[in-house]
Amino acid sequence: MRKFQRAAAGALLSILFINVQAADAPPVRIGVITSLSGVAAQSGEQMKAGIDTWLRMHGDGAGGRKLQVIYKDDTGAQPEVAKRLAGELIGREQVDVLAGFVFTPNAVAAAGVADRARKPLVIMNAAASAITARSPYVTRTSYTIAQSVQPLAEWAYKTGSRRVFSIVADYVPGQEAHTWFSSSFTAKGGVIVDSVKVPLSTVDFSAYLQRIKDARPDAIHVFLPNGQPMVSFMKSYKEKGLDKAGIRFLGGEGWADEDVLNAAGASMQGIYTAGFYTFSRQGADNAAFTAAFAKTVGQRFKPNFQAVAAYDGMALIAAALQRTKGDAGGEAFMAALKGYRADSPRGTVSIDDKTRDIVQTIYIRRIDKQADGHYAATEIDRYDAVRDPAKPLD
Repeated sequence: MRKFQRAAAGALLSILFINVQAADAPPVRIGVITSLSGVAAQSGEQMKAGIDTWLRMHGDGAGGRKLQVIYKDDTGAQPEVAKRLAGELIGREQVDVLAGFVFTPNAVAAAGVADRARKPLVIMNAAASAITARSPYVTRTSYTIAQSVQPLAEWAYKTGSRRVFSIVADYVPGQEAHTWFSSSFTAKGGVIVDSVKVPLSTVDFSAYLQRIKDARPDAIHVFLPNGQPMVSFMKSYKEKGLDKAGIRFLGGEGWADEDVLNAAGASMQGIYTAGFYTFSRQGADNAAFTAAFAKTVGQRFKPNFQAVAAYDGMALIAAALQRTKGDAGGEAFMAALKGYRADSPRGTVSIDDKTRDIVQTIYIRRIDKQADGHYAATEIDRYDAVRDPAKPLD
């Protein structure tokens, strides 16, 4: 009896000791570098709202430790600023994990800092394929350009397009979009009749659209920065009568975002886009997410793909900490991502064990006017378990 009492007392003391350890453990500090001011402030706001929505829905703890998020503003595509902020977050703020990054150059700059410090870095937007190859401590919960463009090209050919004109913004994501759409489309037997790379600052697309109309393709492939450039392009597309000329529109992620749909209005009717998320997708997971998101932002705006990628970034961080029992060290954290798989507002996602990039469904969506008078995207086809095609399978 005494032996049993001593064993029970010992077990109780062990439990109390573990609980005291958990209570005394410092918080896991997550340094988020995003654009909270400047031309990309709306993207940063979406990212922050996605993170805050995850905390609203799931609480601020994981692996027996409290989660503390620290936001830093990179003010836009400023790699030197991002590099400096990453250094300050690791050195001065003592963060355990870096996350965020709207822009590819900023993510690349911070990846070098994370690599030297052996800190995990979770990309929540930047979409150039090469970023995750910069360091074994980098993973991504957004997408790559190639990942969304290749299915779009294959779908375009499958549904009848044979002659496509490609127009993209002249920066790395636009160049990757052109490369992957063109190579994927021509591999199927299609023809790129012409292509043009427009300056990133372009706001008047009328001359380009007249050139496209004169070339008489059966479709155009378009990749532009999110927001106003998309709105300006769609209004010119409508004004130049490309829709009436039977030239169908093929775009990537971002064209189904609420701000673009509302601003471009009727010019969005009948266009096709490819991507991993839109606020109007069906399903219980997205219904719960959008309801919580509305509370987070006071119903000021709906979530876009950047918000759900940030939400999933927090889910990944929490899952890794659960597996490591709160160990946020670089090696332990990255090892914990092996076999990661989760349900998301976008559908089922996983992390590629070799590349540390997200594997996900890419949806083909058509935009139409809804019964309430607003425009929204409806999923009409899907490509499941899509990995980044820019990286070899071996």
